[in-house]
Amino acid sequence: MDYIKEISPEQAVILWQESRLSLSRCYEKAPEILKVHGSVIGTLGNFSASIGKAKSKKTFNVSAIVAAALKNGTVLRYAAELPEEKRKVLYIDTEQSPYHCLKVMKRILRMAGLPDDRDSGYLEFLALRKYTPEQRISIVEQAIYHSPDIGLVIIDGIRDMVYDINSPGESTRIISKLMQWTDDRQIHIHTILHQNKGDENARGHIGTELNNKAETVLLVEKDKGNSDISHVSAMHIRAMDFEPFAF
Repeated sequence: MDYIKEISPEQAVILWQESRLSLSRCYEKAPEILKVHGSVIGTLGNFSASIGKAKSKKTFNVSAIVAAALKNGTVLRYAAELPEEKRKVLYIDTEQSPYHCLKVMKRILRMAGLPDDRDSGYLEFLALRKYTPEQRISIVEQAIYHSPDIGLVIIDGIRDMVYDINSPGESTRIISKLMQWTDDRQIHIHTILHQNKGDENARGHIGTELNNKAETVLLVEKDKGNSDISHVSAMHIRAMDFEPFAF
């Protein structure tokens, strides 16, 4: 599927001029909003990912990240510090039914120490299982650009934003979207993707693109001796590495 979209020479000139760096200007360091043991895993204007095999508790791990963001504090080993004007979290689930999404939503609120019997103004949860990849991308884009005070976006199932995870065109397109959304809105996006069954690599060409472009890739693995325990480590991290932990 071909996603190449050319722009006019006039548009290219405008973008060329906008993209030039100058030593006479100041460029701010990206605000650090997510840490583990003091190591930065998430900044505004970037995206990260959690990968793991089926049933490795990837969604539970991300629930802890969201809960930390909601309380602007620490949950498990995740410490969040979002600016006051970017306290809202947008959670997108592409795989589960509304019933199971609601269970995840309630768990997040409980982990954050918030009531689970009423909506939180800081959390918006979208269940997009019934839509096509194009529809999901359009819905997510509208939500990102039209949600005020948004700081953190979770995409649980980025694999469902493409038809073919091994398509270079589709993979490049959705990763380019992540980079565009995070830069335009100065937010952090955290995605979830399965690992290959035979090795530790993230699945498909989209997994390769994630590894190449993500700020941090967290690996969630079941304990070999106790399947009730999962371990989290940094498979890739731009900042200082952190000591792996378990839950």
